[in-house]
Amino acid sequence: MWFTKPLNTQISAQTNGYIQRALQGLHTDGLDLAAYGRLFQHFTDRRLPRQAKQLHSRLVLFSVKPGNFLASKLINFYSRANQLKQAHKVFDEIPHKNTFAWNALLIGYSIRNMHTDTLRVFSAMVESGSPEVKPDNFTITCVMKALGGLFSGSDLAKEVHCFVLRNGFDSDVFVANCLMTFYSRCDEVGMARSLFDRMPEKDIVSWNSMIAGYSQAGCYGECKELYREMLESVELRPDDVTAVSVLQACVQSSDLKFGMEVHRFLNESRIEMNVMLYNALIGLYARCGKLDCAQELFDGMSEKDDVTYGSLVSGYMFHGFVDKAMDIFRECTNRSLSTWNAMISGLVQNNRHEAAIELVREMQACGVKPNTVTLSSVLPAISYFSNLKVGKEIHAHTVRNNFDWNIYVATAIIDTYAKSGFLPGAQQVFDQAKYKSLVIWTAIISAYAAHGDAYVSIGLFYKMLSSGIQPDEVTFTAVLTACSHSGVVDEAWKIFKAMFPVYGIHPSVEHYACMVGVLSRAGRLTEAAELIQNMSIEPSAKVWGALLNGASVARDVELGKFVWDRLFQMEPENTGNYIIMANLYSQAGRWEEADKVRERMKEVGLQKIPGISWIETSDGLHSFIARDASNVRTEAIYEILEGLLGLMKEKGYVLQDELDEERVNG
Repeated sequence: MWFTKPLNTQISAQTNGYIQRALQGLHTDGLDLAAYGRLFQHFTDRRLPRQAKQLHSRLVLFSVKPGNFLASKLINFYSRANQLKQAHKVFDEIPHKNTFAWNALLIGYSIRNMHTDTLRVFSAMVESGSPEVKPDNFTITCVMKALGGLFSGSDLAKEVHCFVLRNGFDSDVFVANCLMTFYSRCDEVGMARSLFDRMPEKDIVSWNSMIAGYSQAGCYGECKELYREMLESVELRPDDVTAVSVLQACVQSSDLKFGMEVHRFLNESRIEMNVMLYNALIGLYARCGKLDCAQELFDGMSEKDDVTYGSLVSGYMFHGFVDKAMDIFRECTNRSLSTWNAMISGLVQNNRHEAAIELVREMQACGVKPNTVTLSSVLPAISYFSNLKVGKEIHAHTVRNNFDWNIYVATAIIDTYAKSGFLPGAQQVFDQAKYKSLVIWTAIISAYAAHGDAYVSIGLFYKMLSSGIQPDEVTFTAVLTACSHSGVVDEAWKIFKAMFPVYGIHPSVEHYACMVGVLSRAGRLTEAAELIQNMSIEPSAKVWGALLNGASVARDVELGKFVWDRLFQMEPENTGNYIIMANLYSQAGRWEEADKVRERMKEVGLQKIPGISWIETSDGLHSFIARDASNVRTEAIYEILEGLLGLMKEKGYVLQDELDEERVNG
């Protein structure tokens, strides 16, 4: 026969026997379903699609309509061959479908992560009304995976949980594990723990799912406590998966001591070290400052992946060792996107803004395309230079590549536009955001606050509340900063006093500093001083600094002197405080005290760091400081500047005498 000859070279003699029996059955009244089933399974496992299709063609040629068993084997084959359309066609041709066939199709969509289609098939299964069709534990696990993949809400998780209880699947450990994982992904770790505690039988996956759920939800204390309980368990012991989750919790909570205990357990239990474990340990030691231990682990690895390099790079960056991080980055020959992102993010965090932008260009030259993480990391560098043109180019790139839906990218673009003075662009990005989370609301409130538009910021704040979004500490800082810039005292008091009674948020030093700034700018220095005196927490330098600024604006020398004495004890190296106090004395004509401030500044060994400005021309980005003479066209620049100053004087403007920086710098 033409069919059997090419198969003989690829399959065993036993399988050849299945072929003969299967083909013989086509010429008799009976069909050897078992033989066909074994053949389709064999071809699926050995990845022999041509042979499986030939066998299926033979069935079609003889007008054989596979029943549930044989069709399920075919569905499994086509699903794993990524031919879901053909799999669904086989399913549709089954005369009387049972649960086994429905599950085969569900599993087919599930293994391809086609979550919406999985749920659609499940819905059709439930609505079929056939007495032979009843969802079982395999059905539920496919549904739970689909729901988890779509990040559905906790309400849907509870509905599925009720379905599980009604149909008696709650005793199935596999179903319970899936449900527990789903609850954790929905930020319902309490429900997950309740389910975990009620499980009559737990396997290693049960423990690992709950520990991972705690770790991913930020419940680091509970994660470590459950790990301790697992250590005391007689039947089960932690494995490498357990350790990775616990170590990640230790990294996020900077708990070096506990992390070292986990490392000791791994060594004592002789658990085989894999790349994931090495990466978790490197991340722990690098974040907690034990960079020598992290480097030692790194050097001892025979096989490294992109996470390995990224973990060590991030650790060095976190502690400010930029050059060392760059050395590790350059050592990596096969850099993935995540490694590039770790380096770019670290450069921005260490204020190496130009280097971050250059690295993005280098990344693109290497053929690596930026993703949402790259863009949200590099946009703060664009904000730093107030480079509106590049900001717009990146915005256009996000739209073309469908990245503008990402909340962190949208937030970074709003911030970039705001710092570049392009508020209409920031507002447009906010308006076009499909899902307005707290993060993006806070970004647009901060944008208007930075431009001193308190009333728009306050209006957005109340609009956010009416939409059902609750503020956090950062949101309150943004709206109070807006009030501070504009001196909107009554509204600031109203918002500040509602923080704990209404929203359950205790004011931090940041919020007190904003409120002191509001009162000080409005000239209500007595109220500001009383607020500081009645603070429930210790006032920080930022709080006293806000009052010093207020005293400077009001030219209240005595209050300024009182505050400055406190600030000198708290932050003796802050040049800004010296400058403000010296200016305050100078404005009051008290030159002797101003000289003493300057002398004390010299004694401490401080110099005012000059502010840098920059401008983008066709020749690139040019930075400069006051009295800068480094530009090749310095003479022409100062001629134009003198001309502008002359025009200002003709219009009646008077330049305000301030502390001469040359005298301060000595």
